[in-house]
Amino acid sequence: MSSDPLSIDVLRRESWPLRAVFAISRGARTHANVLYLRLARGGSLGHAECTPYRHYGETFDSVEAQIRAAASALGARGGRAELQSVLPAGAARNAVDCALWDLDCKARAIRFWQLAGRARPSPATTVETIVIDTPDAMRAAAARAAHRPVLKVKLDAQDVLARVRAVREGAPRSVLVVDANEAWTIAQLASVAAPLRELSVAMIEQPLPAHADAELESFRSPVPLCADESCHVRADLERCASRYAMVNVKLDKTGGLTEALALVDAARARGLSVMVGCMLGTSLAMAPATLIAPDADFVDLDGPLWMAADRAPGLEIVDSKVGLPAPELFG
Repeated sequence: MSSDPLSIDVLRRESWPLRAVFAISRGARTHANVLYLRLARGGSLGHAECTPYRHYGETFDSVEAQIRAAASALGARGGRAELQSVLPAGAARNAVDCALWDLDCKARAIRFWQLAGRARPSPATTVETIVIDTPDAMRAAAARAAHRPVLKVKLDAQDVLARVRAVREGAPRSVLVVDANEAWTIAQLASVAAPLRELSVAMIEQPLPAHADAELESFRSPVPLCADESCHVRADLERCASRYAMVNVKLDKTGGLTEALALVDAARARGLSVMVGCMLGTSLAMAPATLIAPDADFVDLDGPLWMAADRAPGLEIVDSKVGLPAPELFG
């Protein structure tokens, strides 16, 4: 590691227009609002992207302040290992951690899977998201995406079965997973789980609010349940293991690729399945997760498909297969 101090070369807010409205149970968006970071040390540069998420108590101001404090604290010798105790899990640590991964790869002239001591990842199949709309509109969206192997259906508490039936009609051969984003009660989950299984839904993501998911302790779901908002880091597995069959690993939740790798290994050790997910962002936000995507049961890295225009170079997604990032993009 260089003895030169770590410094922030660029830290800026960016707003990327989407190709269509992205609607989930907590609201709708027309732009991906992200924070771009580029770090410098010893003549090498490394960049990353994160999404401050108000649902987790984050703002752009708070995340920027955390990033500046971390860069100062890491100084000349601190790196990814030291970062884990400098910042808590979240968007700020994700940006710094992934930028350090990129910086270290550039400094050593190696790729990110080599830095991790892993095999070169193979392309992974990502879901394509069908956002909340009327059943007719969701049927039409599913028909346009019917060639995709896996579709992720966003839902709220309204018209759950009508919407999923419409998607199934539009895409009769696609694997379906559904995501309630904490919008249901235990009673609603109990009423829709069996019909969703009959519609060949493969997984239900975060049906209950994270603060209320203790009710899942005694619920035996006919469709596997996946923790998203309920699982951020390894410490959450103790609670989640008795409530869910799967955890969704997102870098903005784990605080970067370093903890994400550890979370995947710990989840597997507990017998849990793994989904690799993302916040809404550009290819730069998705790129580090391509290291763990091939080993996941489900991959949700379709952010670039939602961009009206992506970063260049961006990730190539061909026939739902997410390719490896070019070194200019990440690692």
